[in-house]
Order: sequence, then structure tokens, then C-alpha cells
Amino acid sequence: MTICPSELTISRRKAILKVLGDRIAVVFAGDGGSGLHGAPWRPNPHFEYLTGIRNEPGAILLLDPSNPLKNRKCMLFLKPRDPEMERWDGARPTINGALRKQLGFASIFRTYTFGRWVTEAAKRNRGFVALHPPAHPDAPLSPDLELFAKLSARIPNRTTEEAFDLVPRLRHAKDEWEIDRTRAAVAATASGYADGLPWFREGANEADVQREVEHGYRCHGSEGPHYGTIVGGGVRGTMLHYIDNDQPLTEGDLVVLDSGARVDGYGADVTRTIPVGGTFTPRAKEIYNIVLSALDAAIAIVKPGVTFGEIDEVARTIIKDAGYGETFIHGIGHHLGLEVHDDGGEGPLQEGAIITIEPGIYLESEGLGCRIEDDILVTADGHENLSKMIPRTVEEIESAFASSD
Repeated sequence: MTICPSELTISRRKAILKVLGDRIAVVFAGDGGSGLHGAPWRPNPHFEYLTGIRNEPGAILLLDPSNPLKNRKCMLFLKPRDPEMERWDGARPTINGALRKQLGFASIFRTYTFGRWVTEAAKRNRGFVALHPPAHPDAPLSPDLELFAKLSARIPNRTTEEAFDLVPRLRHAKDEWEIDRTRAAVAATASGYADGLPWFREGANEADVQREVEHGYRCHGSEGPHYGTIVGGGVRGTMLHYIDNDQPLTEGDLVVLDSGARVDGYGADVTRTIPVGGTFTPRAKEIYNIVLSALDAAIAIVKPGVTFGEIDEVARTIIKDAGYGETFIHGIGHHLGLEVHDDGGEGPLQEGAIITIEPGIYLESEGLGCRIEDDILVTADGHENLSKMIPRTVEEIESAFASSD
């Protein structure tokens, strides 16, 4: 039911309680589930981060720091058991001492009691704090704001304040457990990339590469891909989010492979650009080395206190000076963690942050796209390239392909 050690999630919730004071907060896991045909269900990332729970649709976390009972300051609500549904989907646990110990919650109730508990908490506190990210104007209200509006209509003089960056600030710097999970995900990614390399040949299909890479992830300790794998050959490599992956590969074309494995909820995000047939043409080599120079220069400045803007400027200047500034059409990178574009908040990088750096050049008229992406851990005195073992220079890629038969 949970993989993350309960002592970690307990400490994360304590950090939130310290900020709330005499206000309550509620985090919803979200409803749904994969059913027979969907992808595996995952909860709201804030909920997963604060509870470690990954398979309880409809669950709710109530944070009530002013509750006079210590074991009621954090309350977890799970949907009632449904024996008929459990015959189809598998048995869910009974609420008992073993479950409370496993999850790190002294108080676990069923969701049909949530209304009573949250009303009592609202009566005792002066207001509410919204933790869920705000919704766009044309989207429904976030679930906590919707709840607080209902409570405010029934209990006057209660105010709602936002702290949308509170959980992201906690998620910014990863703890050792999270870093270990990411290392394992990168290692599985390296194995998957190696398994897929022999398929970069004339006559193979983009789908062949995707199949072998993702199979490699699962064979090397991963749950599978962290996000939708991109395999774009030729002009399709100039399309940033190409996902069809169904075209034959052509000798000499560059193929953009953007993928990553996931381990215990934490994933990698790596991009390599590989020539069909294993040898770079002179033009492809020229473009590739410009992008690699931009990547290396950007990685070199990573340390605590640096911003994404500064990293972007370093990489973009190199590409611009080479005459391709207009072809670098996206940002330099993002935080990485429970989500592929993890919610790490704004501001300078802190020790423990894990980010991606991914410059690119996209020449649609030439049918030539090139992106190279590494996963970087911010350390106390600089950085560590977690994905450097995956061949990344022209020489490394050509040598790895030659020996992959």
C-alpha cells in the first residue's frame, strides 16, 4: 500500500503542521482508478508525497494542528471496503493497528465520517489553507477550495489563505530515500537504452525501439516508463512531443529517444539522439556537438543558489552563437521526482534538488532534430550527473552501437 518509509511521510506532515498554526488543510488523493483498460492509477502527487499511499482512490488527508488530541492532528480517511468490487480488483486492508503502524497514522477513518471531522476542525480553527495547485479559470475549482467554500457558507468568519508553494518547497530538495529511488530509475533507464540500441537500424520501426527500451526497464527493476516514451526519427525528431512512434527508421537519420524508467514512484528523464546505422553524418555530428557543448556548459554551472534562468542563458548563448538560436524552442529543463515535470517550486536551486538539463536544435527543413538531456543532482558543492553512464558523446554512441550486436 505504501513504499516510502512511514517515518519520512510523518516528518513531511509535521513540517506542514508547523506552518498551518490554527488553520486546517485538506489534501485529496483524487478519485478514479485504472479499471481494466487504463494505465495504473496514481494519486495527486502532493497526497502521495505526504502519505506514501499510492493505491487508495478517494482517500483524504486532514491536517488539523490545533486538535487537542495529538493523534488527531493528522487524520487519514479511506473509502469504505466494497466486498463485491474487491472480488474484481483485489482485497483492500481492514483498518486496524497493523495498518496504522504501516502507514504512520494514529487515526484512520472511513470517508463517510469525513464531513463530521472536518466540520469540527473548521469550528475550532480560524480558517483554511489551500495546498492544492490552483485550477485554471476554465477548470473546476481545486477540491480543497471547493470544500472550504462550502464550509465557509456554513461556519461564518472563516478565511481561506493560499499556500500553493508550501508542499512544492518541501518537494524541491529530495531526501536520501528519494535520491536512491532516482538513482535506481536512472540505472534501469541505462539498461533499457542499452537493450534498445541494436534496433537503431534500417528496416526497424520506432515502435521496436520503444518496445525494447521499456522492456529493458522492467527487466532491470523498474515499474516501467515514467512518462510516454518519445522515439522520433528524421523530421519527427523535430516535434517536441511526438508520441506516435510508428514509423520506419531510415539509414543516416537522427532519432530522438526521450524516455525514463520509474522506481517506487520516482523516475528518470533522459534524452539521447542516435543515428540510424550507428554512424553520425558530418552534418549530424556538427549539430550534435553544438548541443552537447551547450549541455556540458550548462551542467558545469549547477550548484546551490543557481537558477534555471542562469542555466538556460549559458546553454542558449552557445547555441545562439553557433547560429541556431531560433531553433532552440523550449526551456532548458525542470525539476524531476514523483512527476516527470516535478513541482519543485520557484527560486534558486537547493542542495538535494534533482533537475533535467536538455538543450536542443530542431531543423525541420533538414529533417534533423537533436536533443540531449541528463538528470542532475545538486550537491553541497556543485552537482552530480546521474545519467552520465548512458553514452552521450559521438564517440561513445558510435562505439556502443558497434558493440551492441
